Amino acid sequence: MMQVLIGYMGSGKSTVGKVLAKNSAKAFIDFDNYIEEKEGMSIPEIFKNKGEIYFRKKETAHLERLLASNPNAIISLGGGTPCFGNNMETVLKATPDVFYLKLSVEKLVARLKTEKSQRPLIKDIADGDLSEFVRKHLFERNFYYLQSHHIISVEDETPEEIATKIIEKLA
Repeated sequence: MMQVLIGYMGSGKSTVGKVLAKNSAKAFIDFDNYIEEKEGMSIPEIFKNKGEIYFRKKETAHLERLLASNPNAIISLGGGTPCFGNNMETVLKATPDVFYLKLSVEKLVARLKTEKSQRPLIKDIADGDLSEFVRKHLFERNFYYLQSHHIISVEDETPEEIATKIIEKLA
């Protein structure tokens, strides 16, 4: 049985997913890496060379294919993946175990400030404008995120503590 982690960029989906996979003896699939492997280029390169519309179409096709294979894995989706097309509906139908890692805007901004160069969506946003950007973006995306089966509020917990919260929900 697969579990899917969703949430805004910087919420810890990949880090928590790796811990969760290790603790539950499952494979870990970082969906962004999965797409990069299938497309033969990085996500920033896909955006730059082929555009966001191309990326979103491919993202949906890869998501459907991955979920249909029903891997015994922890899958960490990209922050925007649930918010396009029918992706969230597809994920909710594929597994009863969709977890939204929910962080405050302040925590997200603090984490993202140090990672801006690796994140195409925010790399050109001034630090002073980042909080407003994240707040607005989260407001738009919450409609999708809040459809998750489980909402895990995360503030100061370690990835191990978050993984334990998730395992307890699965028991």
